[in-house]
Amino acid sequence: MKEFSSTDEKIIKATFGILQKEGFVKATTKRIAAEAGVNEVTIFRNFQNKNNLIEITKNYYLQRFLDKLEEIFDFNEDEEIEDYLQSNFVGLLNLSDEDFSIIKVAMEEVREIPEKKQLIAQITDTIIDKLDEFFKCQIEKGKIRDVDSRVLAVMCFSVTFQSVVLWKIYDEGQTIDADRYGGVFLDILYNGIKI
Repeated sequence: MKEFSSTDEKIIKATFGILQKEGFVKATTKRIAAEAGVNEVTIFRNFQNKNNLIEITKNYYLQRFLDKLEEIFDFNEDEEIEDYLQSNFVGLLNLSDEDFSIIKVAMEEVREIPEKKQLIAQITDTIIDKLDEFFKCQIEKGKIRDVDSRVLAVMCFSVTFQSVVLWKIYDEGQTIDADRYGGVFLDILYNGIKI
């Protein structure tokens, strides 16, 4: 990741703070400069324009988040399926509020700037690709039946990631027993819903 001066980091942090609280439209260079405690000219000197600053800010926080996701969804070939999926779920639950702010910004971006390359697509692709790789390995080892690994990856992504996102972003007051939820999720995944 590119190294930034302390002034640039203050500007990037201020930009991200405004993006997560108020969205892209309200992230003016004047507001960002005031929040960062710098002159507005410094923003233009260091980042050329607002759009460039926002792209740099998104990429800065996105890369940090994607690195964490890679770590959460990384696996070794001998890992048991249940342990891997449980670990993914708990890893997502334990992401920081700042990490979930990146998801909020990504969701806001989808709403406000639908034609742009979207953060949410990069986050989704990172997780699904890792799950797909894991399930292909498990199919090759004969641990699960020969199903479309990509479909299975999307299904697991949908259940785990979306559940965690909904809880962490939209229902902040609720406490979750991650082990219980993970156990129920795995039971349904392995045994289905039919009696």
